[in-house]
Amino acid sequence: MPRSRHTWVVPEADSRAIIRAALESGINFFDTANEYAGGSSEEITGRALNDFARRDEIVLATKAFAPWRGAPNTGGLSRKALFQAIDDSLKRLGTDYVDLFQIHRWDYNTPIEETMEALHDIVKSGRARYIGASSMFAWQFAKAQHVAALNRWTRFVSMQPQVNLIYREEEREMIPQCTDMGVAVLPWSPLARGMLTRPPGAKTTRSETDLFSKYLYARTEENDRLVIEAVQAVAAEAGVPMARIALAWLLGKAGITAPIVGVTRTGQLDDALAALNLTLSAAQMERLEAPYVPHPVAGLAPPIAPGGTVSVGADR
Repeated sequence: MPRSRHTWVVPEADSRAIIRAALESGINFFDTANEYAGGSSEEITGRALNDFARRDEIVLATKAFAPWRGAPNTGGLSRKALFQAIDDSLKRLGTDYVDLFQIHRWDYNTPIEETMEALHDIVKSGRARYIGASSMFAWQFAKAQHVAALNRWTRFVSMQPQVNLIYREEEREMIPQCTDMGVAVLPWSPLARGMLTRPPGAKTTRSETDLFSKYLYARTEENDRLVIEAVQAVAAEAGVPMARIALAWLLGKAGITAPIVGVTRTGQLDDALAALNLTLSAAQMERLEAPYVPHPVAGLAPPIAPGGTVSVGADR
């Protein structure tokens, strides 16, 4: 079984079936992280891709930042931590390189110059082809890109922010900045951790046990309910599952490159693929967006004291 603190993580046999179905459907981009399922996400993903795919035909991405043990010098974005993280990830994935190596959050305890130089050296060593980032303030991303450009180091080619119908704060600065920079936007949690796939108030094992979801959305529950009801109404009229509507909305937004969809059964994969061929009307888009109200910024790493412990993110 995968090593995870989450009850919804599926066994390896089920994971392999999903990955194989994804490959057979034409999907060639796979995203994981060193912290997912205690590292076993990388192990399972690597074994499946080595068995089912040609390495040069897929894009394999992973991430680093969260501590991999409750001990000193684990986690963060220092040179030491990043070199250890990439080597450990490559071993678990069973490959010589990743196509995209991403920093999972901003590290307030490490100068960005140290982080960007280390990432550049990882690329130059051949262990990663490109680098990307995830969930941070737009000014932080701009600073990182500027430091890299100033020193002729490798720049980020992608940003992985939280974007969905319930949380759209990245539309203000991050997405326009990425569009201006020519940076790919790879939204995480495009279905708001499942909330956009079921009627308001409906419970699942994940909704009852996912503490990160409660952190992300607990302060805006009433307005979120109105958004979910709009998705439910549009889906009912179109005769399709709610997930397809929520994903079609995201795919129809300017600046979005490829949503990162978490799948625990093949039916969810079918909905994600079907959303590619579903075009919403301007009136439907307006109905879906109308209930939205500004949300508190969520999903970013908080500043911590030097020597403190960082714990962010969760399995998708």
